[in-house]
Formats: sequence, C-alpha cells, structure tokens
Amino acid sequence: MSIATLHPERVWKHFYALTQIPRPSKHEEKVVEFVAKFGKDLNLETIVDEVGNVIIRKPATKGMENRKGIILQGHLDMVPQKNNDKVHDFKTDPIEAYIDGDWVKAKGTTLGADNGIGLAMAMAVLEAKDLEHGTIEALFTADEETGMTGAKGLKPGLLNGDILINLDSEEEGELCTGCAGGLDGTFTFKYKEENLPAGYEAYKLSVTGLKGGHSGVDIHLGRGNANKILFRTLYTLDKAYKIRLAAVDGGSLRNAIPREASATFVAPAGKAAEIKQTVKTIFELSAAELSATDAGLQMAVEPAPAPATVIDAATHRNILLAVYACPNGVMRMSDSLPIVETSTNLAIVKSETGEVKIACLLRSSVDSAKEDLANMMETVFTLAGAEVKFSGAYPGWKPNPSSAILQTMKDVYKKLTGKEPAVSAIHAGLECGLLGGVYPGLDMVSCGPTLRYPHSPDEQLNIPSVDKCWIFLLETLKNAPEK
Repeated sequence: MSIATLHPERVWKHFYALTQIPRPSKHEEKVVEFVAKFGKDLNLETIVDEVGNVIIRKPATKGMENRKGIILQGHLDMVPQKNNDKVHDFKTDPIEAYIDGDWVKAKGTTLGADNGIGLAMAMAVLEAKDLEHGTIEALFTADEETGMTGAKGLKPGLLNGDILINLDSEEEGELCTGCAGGLDGTFTFKYKEENLPAGYEAYKLSVTGLKGGHSGVDIHLGRGNANKILFRTLYTLDKAYKIRLAAVDGGSLRNAIPREASATFVAPAGKAAEIKQTVKTIFELSAAELSATDAGLQMAVEPAPAPATVIDAATHRNILLAVYACPNGVMRMSDSLPIVETSTNLAIVKSETGEVKIACLLRSSVDSAKEDLANMMETVFTLAGAEVKFSGAYPGWKPNPSSAILQTMKDVYKKLTGKEPAVSAIHAGLECGLLGGVYPGLDMVSCGPTLRYPHSPDEQLNIPSVDKCWIFLLETLKNAPEK
C-alpha cells in the first residue's frame, strides 16, 4: 500500500508528493517552486517573497465571509539526517517512506513529516471545494530548521489574517500556546599545524549508535551526546598517554542531538593495547550510564593512517578542556509547567583547515536565563582562547490565556472527542514568536498529528492521528470566530 492512498487521501497524497522533492534546509528551491506552482494551478493568489516564503490566498466559502481570516502556517524545509550506512543525498534524492503498522517511517533517513505533514494539510484545505471556511492564507516559510530565516525575513503588510494556526506541533490532542526562544553559539579555535611527533602512531576513535533526536523536544530524555562522549574519552586518553589531536568530526546540525562523532589522534608508539583498554573502560561506563535511555551506544578505536600534521599542543589542550567542560543538556526545568525551561545542545565539533568550530543551540523560555547560559559558555571558551560569537536569536512565544481561537479549538476538540485537549507550551522553538513580532495582535495556536523522534532517522508519523488532526482542523475552520 502506498502512503499516497492512506486516509484521508486528500492529505496523504500531498505528503507523498513532498517526500519526492528534496528540501533540506538552505536548499528549498525545488519545494518553493513546487508549492508556488500548486497555488497558481488552483488559480489562487500566490506570492513568493524575497526570502523564499510562499503565501497562497483562498477566498471564504459562501456564507463564511463574516469569519476572521485564518493563516495556516508550516515550514518548507526538513532536517537532513541519515544513518551512517545509508547512501542518500538530501539535495537530490527522494525520501523512501514506508508504512509500518500505524506509523509511516523512512528507510535510514529523516522522514520530513516535520513539517511536511503540516504543509500537506494546508495544501488539502487550499485544494478542497467542499469545505466551509472563512478567508484562508497559507504561509509556507523557508529555512525554519537552521535559523528561522523565512519567519525573520517576512515583511509586514503581506498577511491579512487575524488568526494563525501553526501546524508544526507533534502531539495529537495537544494545543501549544507558547515556546522557548533560542540563540546560536559558535566558538572557534584557530590552530597551527605541527608535524607529527616522532615515535607516534595514529588512531581513529568513533562514537556511533546513539538515538539523537530533536534538541528541543528530546533534550530532557537523557540521551547520549556523541560529542560529549567523544571528548570524555579524548580527555581521558590525553591524561594517560599525552595524545595529540589531528582532526575531529562530530554532529551536523545545531537542532539535532549528535548521534555520531569521530576523531583522529596520535599517541606514543607501543600503547595500542592500553589505549584500547581505556576506550573499552569509557565505553562500559558510558553504556551503563545510558542503559535506560540510549542503549545502542557503540565505540571503537582502530589504527589509522598517519596524518600529515597535528593541532599545535597548546590549542589541542584548550580544545579538549573547553569541549569537555562545555555545558550540555537540561540546565533547568520550568517552575510552572512540566517542561524544560533552559537547555543547550553541544551540536557540532568539526575541524577544518586551521580551525576547530564548536556550534551549540541555547534555548530558554526565560530571557535572563538564556543570557546567563550564554555568559557561562562564553566564559568557558574565552578562558580557553576561542573566538566567541552569538547569533540567530529568536524570541519565545508567550501564552495568551484569553485567546479566542484557543477557546474555539478547545470547544471543537471536546465536541469531537468528548475530552478536553491538553494545553501547554513547549521547549522547542516555533515560528510563532517571530511572526507575532512582525504581526502584533495575531491570535496564535499550534497543533498537529503525533510525530515521534523528529530530527533523527527514527522519525515516524502516526497514521490514525493524521485523520484525527485533519477532522479537527476542518471543524475549527468551520467554527472560526466571527469578525
């Protein structure tokens, strides 16, 4: 059975079409073209703005002209993550989606349901001729996953709606009314290349098998961070054998908990057995610590070809100390909600010619706590001699308990299911904070079907929840508040 024929087919056919279009963050040209053509083929007003956002407008159906205009919003890009044994180019290859019981998954890669399923529902609304709704605007934003540059670049005056329904939440039956803000931290060590010391042998150390996941949604689950484990091991090896680091490659995206990391280092000759034993000891300790949350950890150390050069001794030492000391994970839980308040993800540690760059994503629903965390990390890396840069800040989204659309959606959900929906805020970042800054007064709520393990190759979308969310969305549109 093809996912394109799942129920409701009018949604799933669009989701399938999106899986066939490469759309990793920063490379959304094909999906922008696809969505814009979709709107124009429906003879709907379609705009592509200067940063790659697509806006499609659909008039109210007869008798619904007195309802407030609703903006259906989702993002065009997807997180490109794959298993290390999967051959896949996210810039050119389609996603290989398949059905596994009640779930849609992908073969060895992220699925792109974050946020492809939101786009698919908005497209189904735009295409349908048998629905009741007021004026609809679909806002498809660019580059949400690596900086929210689409939302940041959206100009005032383009949107006319009064209500925004963000379709990027990941739990059916839950209405999100707030989220954390974020900040990118980048720490750069410049190093000199030195000749390989005499009497040294090379090794490659690798950390694999971890679950990874979304650095906002999954940060509290206690999963392993491949970079932290790698540098715990390198620090221990350095204390025992005075190793020298030649290269490091850990993680790939700021908003994905790193699943894999590796380093090439050299050590005095004749220490192979001791080095293997030390790595085995760190592996056993780490595996025991993660046994309940991330049981797939694998570590290996093997002889490697000798590198031409190594990182100079002073910078090598500073890198080991700073990365090992770098804060990572949950810093504080919220006092008022059962969610994370403040966290950071040690996402990327990568050597290039003459530089080692460390990239982190800091999140908090409390601005002062986010600033304090940034200062803490700046202190660690400044002491170690790194260049420090913070950028890409985006605001949190403060809940509005008197929201009219929230009350409508609560009433509709209870009427459909007999249950009250959960109303909460999340630690992950949504574009609502930025969009509310550009369009003050927008009444905003986020919802979506059930999605598990986004930002990792284990990403999976619950099939029954898509139907429930679709029916809920249609009833919400039908019962939208009056002007």
